[in-house]
Amino acid sequence: MEINKAEIGHHPGRKRRTLPALLEVWAVSTKLGLTSFGGPIAHLGYFHNEYVRRRKWIDERSYADLVALCQFLPGPASSQVGIGIGIIRAGWLGGLIAWLGFTLPSAVALVLFAFLLQGFDISGAGWIHGLKIVAVAIVAQAVFSMGRNLAPDRNRATIAVIAAAATLLWQTAFNQVLLIVAAGLAGMILYRKQSSSATAADLSVPVSRRFAFFCLAAFFGLLILLPVWSQYAGSEALSLFDSFYRSGSLVFGGGHVVLPLLEREVVPTGLISKSDFLAGYGAAQAVPGPLFTFAGYLGAMISGVQGALIATVAIFLPAFLLIAGTLPFWNALRKNAKVQGALMGINAAVVGILLAALYHPLWTTAVLAPADFALASILFLLLVFWKIPPWAVVAAGAAGGMLIGLW
Repeated sequence: MEINKAEIGHHPGRKRRTLPALLEVWAVSTKLGLTSFGGPIAHLGYFHNEYVRRRKWIDERSYADLVALCQFLPGPASSQVGIGIGIIRAGWLGGLIAWLGFTLPSAVALVLFAFLLQGFDISGAGWIHGLKIVAVAIVAQAVFSMGRNLAPDRNRATIAVIAAAATLLWQTAFNQVLLIVAAGLAGMILYRKQSSSATAADLSVPVSRRFAFFCLAAFFGLLILLPVWSQYAGSEALSLFDSFYRSGSLVFGGGHVVLPLLEREVVPTGLISKSDFLAGYGAAQAVPGPLFTFAGYLGAMISGVQGALIATVAIFLPAFLLIAGTLPFWNALRKNAKVQGALMGINAAVVGILLAALYHPLWTTAVLAPADFALASILFLLLVFWKIPPWAVVAAGAAGGMLIGLW
């Protein structure tokens, strides 16, 4: 598909795959990988602040559309959003670098946990509690900002609140997907005769449809062939790759939802003990970045550095193949009038899902006392009104958590 250079020149998110653009993607994604505490929903808040508000690599509507797409796809939604922004910014290599930058810090930290810190219990540390409170402030900022833009009228605000209530009251593995489908249908009906007043900028996705087809074919081909191949090859490395690739391919919702799949793959088979599995999960809560890097810990426990590399690549590979394979077609679909109406409903539902996550699990696990609420309020103030950089707010939250622990 031809891209009109005159049309793309004004858009800050549309860059050719040059070395400066790739280095910029690496620097920003690595910073996020070092500072994005709080789990996948909090990550979307960090991404929104960095990519939409500060750097304007992608506009508000396009970001919400990308989040909606990643909610449909299996795999770690926040990592897929980061990969998608990297692809939009600097091609498929930009997506790969965005994934590396965001993933590497927590993966390395969890491998070190596997080798050095298995016997330590850090779950009750004050600074960990402070990081949970930071996540509350980050998600509150995202809800505040996205709500004003994506649920500004009565109908969309209603969709958002219904989505939040349904998310909290009906917690199943597929509830978010079903809610998004229902919200899309509602938006298609409610907004069938009107378009959004804030039209999203046209996304330039520097990935060919041929490459997208290749990625989708690779995703399904590996999912079907790996179990057969690993069974007949008798290779431990291939069997390990198959186990983690399957886990990354079949989980919707990401984050904590992948844990039962991983547990069934490694504990009953004797690859790792139940106590070591739980110890690693506790360590995973203490590091920034995607929870899927817990696979690196498991791989290291099973087969050292080689196992860590195999497990980490295998569990994230489906996410990369799916987002690279669907983005070029998503860009065309979102221009359709009916799809635009559906997206207005879906984006409102995304706000509601974020609102629900702000309460549970973030608020219910972090704000346990008046001092916690006071710290969360201060951090929200620093983020929204004082415009303090997120990394500084993370540091302030960790320090505040330590002070609360000494109170």
